[in-house]
Amino acid sequence: MTESVHPDRGPDTAGSAVRSRILGASWEQGLPRLVLAADVLAVLLATFLSAQLRFGGPRLAEVPGLDALDYSVLSLILSALWVIALGVDGSRDIRILGGGSEEYKRVLRGTLYLFGLVAIVSFAVGLEIARGYIALALPIGIVFLLVGRFLVRGWVARRRQAGAFRRRLLLIGGPKAVKHVFDALDSEAGAGYRPVMAFLPGYNPRRPDFLPIPCRTDVEGVEGVVEQVGHMDIEAVVLTSGHPLVPADVRRLGWELQERGISLIMAPALLDIAGPRLHTQPLAGLPLIHISTPRLSRGKAFTKRVFDVVASALGIVVISPLLAAVALAVKATDGGPVLFRQQRIGLGGTPFTMLKFRSMVVDAEEQKAQLVSDSGDDSVLFKMKDDPRVTRVGGVIRRTSIDELPQLVNVLRGDMSLVGPRPHLPHEVAQYEQYMSRRFLVQPGITGLWQVSGRSDLPWEEAVRLDLYYVENWSILGDLVILARTVKAVAASDGAY
Repeated sequence: MTESVHPDRGPDTAGSAVRSRILGASWEQGLPRLVLAADVLAVLLATFLSAQLRFGGPRLAEVPGLDALDYSVLSLILSALWVIALGVDGSRDIRILGGGSEEYKRVLRGTLYLFGLVAIVSFAVGLEIARGYIALALPIGIVFLLVGRFLVRGWVARRRQAGAFRRRLLLIGGPKAVKHVFDALDSEAGAGYRPVMAFLPGYNPRRPDFLPIPCRTDVEGVEGVVEQVGHMDIEAVVLTSGHPLVPADVRRLGWELQERGISLIMAPALLDIAGPRLHTQPLAGLPLIHISTPRLSRGKAFTKRVFDVVASALGIVVISPLLAAVALAVKATDGGPVLFRQQRIGLGGTPFTMLKFRSMVVDAEEQKAQLVSDSGDDSVLFKMKDDPRVTRVGGVIRRTSIDELPQLVNVLRGDMSLVGPRPHLPHEVAQYEQYMSRRFLVQPGITGLWQVSGRSDLPWEEAVRLDLYYVENWSILGDLVILARTVKAVAASDGAY
């Protein structure tokens, strides 16, 4: 047997697997039950609170052919239907709980489908339900549901960081593909996967510490995989590029694993492709995977623009006192200009003037060349954690990202969007490789995936990768998720300097 073991960890054997439990059941069964309990509590609170706010006491609803129903009974019925709708839409599927945005998407989709159905049925049968009650129950319920899911997810994430609630994985494939899958899963503990062993049939890793888990190269055939699955207490097997199994063996492996209650996961060599762009087409027994071309249609572009204009205009009105206070503070610092104007490259490679509150001394640009020389930092994105050019007020507004707020004016003008790729300087764009120009297919944004994934701590290559991922996989719901994550990142001052 050929095996490599990380020197600091040692082999991960079956005896080290500890089954976590929730509500007296295995975590795979208990977690959906916990989420179900949170959903029931959320919708009951939402419906009864809505009835109380709308009527202030007992009130009857007219039901054709029946005696009038009290809104307390109606609230119970609506709550039950709501919980069922969320289950039918798969929002409590164990595969999506605890990580990613799909869980929230299904909560919103299931809720909207239910209320749409309620409206149609009410109209069709003449059910007199107060519109004010529905108008309150819908938004309150969505907020309560999302808050409940967020709280459960936070608890699950903390437990998964501690090693609980994670499925033990066996990775099978070529060294590069297995390493990529391992790094991706290991960095996303919240997804609930823990690679514990790798099979690299026919390969010989160059280094003994190729992976921090045991690696074997001599396991062959379905029988060998199944034997090790039982020995290592594996809960899911991942096949990725470079595995030696022919289609018939993959099918037989799936049958063998199914009998043992173990999942088979295929991880194709597709990078940064979001789920909605993947479509499966069965053809002569082959599951063909189609990757749709990323395209921002006119309708989607119009929706995004309307959202940008409305949100930025409201934002400027709401935070106008803060904008005035910051402007006075910046002016009082050294008497220099309040705003910092800088040329950036936007949609289609067109230059525009980006606005920010000035956070540095007036001659900051003149000092930059000397600082770059002194620091020896020749990277495309020059950042310093303790930049001597930053003023006292500037340090505060940079940590809280308040210096970015004048860009709401750029959004109103149409130069920028609320969410999009980072707007780069002309000299940074001059260093682009050809594929990076795809960033110009959409408007740059005040915030984006780079903002919620490390901000100034991100290396240039990772920032570009995130920007391209956004361009390739844009959606309105994705924008809303990024805006919500931005609030969290700004509150925590993650990577801001």
